[in-house]
Amino acid sequence: MIEHLQAGASRSSLRKPVGEDDIVGGPGMLFNSIHFLFFFPLVTAVYFLLPHRLRWQWLLAASCYFYMAFIPLYILILAVTIVIDYVAGIWIEESSGKRRRHILLFSILSTCLVLAIFKYYNFLAGDLTALAHFIGWNYSVTTLSLILPIGLSFHTFQSLSYVIEVYRGHQKAERHFGIYSLYVMFYPQLVAGPIERPQNLLHQFYERHEFVYRRVVSGLRLMVWGLFKKVVVADRLSIYVNAVYGNVEQHSGATLALATVFFAFQIYCDFSGYSDIAIGAARVMGFELMQNFNRPYFSRSIAEFWKRWHISLSTWFRDYIYISLGGNRFGRLRWFRNLFLTFTISGLWHGANWTYVAWGALNGTFLIAAIVTAPIRERFNQAIGLSSSALLHQGVKIVVTFVLTCSAWVLFRAATLDDALLIYQRIAFERGPLFTGGAKDLIYGALGIACVLGFDFWSRGKTFDVAIAERQTPVRWALYLFFLTTLITAGVFDASQFIYFQF
Repeated sequence: MIEHLQAGASRSSLRKPVGEDDIVGGPGMLFNSIHFLFFFPLVTAVYFLLPHRLRWQWLLAASCYFYMAFIPLYILILAVTIVIDYVAGIWIEESSGKRRRHILLFSILSTCLVLAIFKYYNFLAGDLTALAHFIGWNYSVTTLSLILPIGLSFHTFQSLSYVIEVYRGHQKAERHFGIYSLYVMFYPQLVAGPIERPQNLLHQFYERHEFVYRRVVSGLRLMVWGLFKKVVVADRLSIYVNAVYGNVEQHSGATLALATVFFAFQIYCDFSGYSDIAIGAARVMGFELMQNFNRPYFSRSIAEFWKRWHISLSTWFRDYIYISLGGNRFGRLRWFRNLFLTFTISGLWHGANWTYVAWGALNGTFLIAAIVTAPIRERFNQAIGLSSSALLHQGVKIVVTFVLTCSAWVLFRAATLDDALLIYQRIAFERGPLFTGGAKDLIYGALGIACVLGFDFWSRGKTFDVAIAERQTPVRWALYLFFLTTLITAGVFDASQFIYFQF
């Protein structure tokens, strides 16, 4: 039966290699495109030239244009969810007793219904068809020809956080429809986050932001660093990763292992690069968005990794799923259940494919295993003397965490469960050449990874703009020259899609 379900999933929900341009149906306005190169300075300049009372209108219009650059018609989907959650927030605040809860549930179900139709309908239809054929029914569920609206999961979660926070009494309902619409549609973080809470972002649209040179430079530095990570590191690594993961059967275990390590840094540089550009673009105009990554590959445990990786999503699942399920308050078994369910749901959020569900479940299993084996591992480390050397002990923890993370990334990147199992098998048991393809891809990939890891180590947890600002002028300008030269000589300027746009 499993094979039949996998086959159905493969037919109905097989995703293309991550990063292809046609995931959302059009070129759109990517941060690494010529279109955005003109859009950003124009929007920013007009924003500062306009009187304060007109700025929200300009930003809302610019955000609508930004989103419509992908598929214009899909802005109607956003409009529907905006109206529902705006009205629901006011009704929740004005209601009491069970009525508040009913309104909240209606808002959540209505918003999630849109996500379910576009993102999960065909996935479920394919698996139900496979199940029917397996038990002997000649029945097929009709699939729909739908293109997933770009960033649908992100603005869905941002809308949900608003109504939930109003329900919990942590946020006043927003009466200004235009400001609420801008909260959902604010273009820097509209399609891939960070997923902001209303307490952090809504009030900023009422504040007057003056042109402050240091703040503008800080934002521009962050944008340059994000662009560097995207076009120099992530897009360069994607050439090798796509070639290997697109033809799994033709590659050895060593090549697949190398491609998996490359993918770990590809997705990190791609997504954190997007976040840096988004945070930097917002900062130029005076808005502060939350930090979304904090040196995740220096984590010493899986639990720490998830405190450093995609922080806005991890905290969202913690606050609205894990804690709502009971967290760790009702005994060990329910604690483990809540961890496993939260991560499995997180996997499903990432995509309509069993590989994502398995990826989430595996990460939940890692967390539970770490808790269960903690006393055993501590005694083992003491027995071999590892605990007595703090530096070595920390290094071993970082390496083990990275290996576990990469083993989970296999599921995230593989097109099907069958491909993932084949990759695991070959990495574990087969030998072969270390890599295939040109040496240029390997060299560029290794240098890009070294550059990013070197900065993450050098920054000691500080963001790029802060770390650069602390350097003396000659050092800063030498770094500027390095980034400019590297962007020109090693950048991949094909306006390739950001990985998380498909979610």
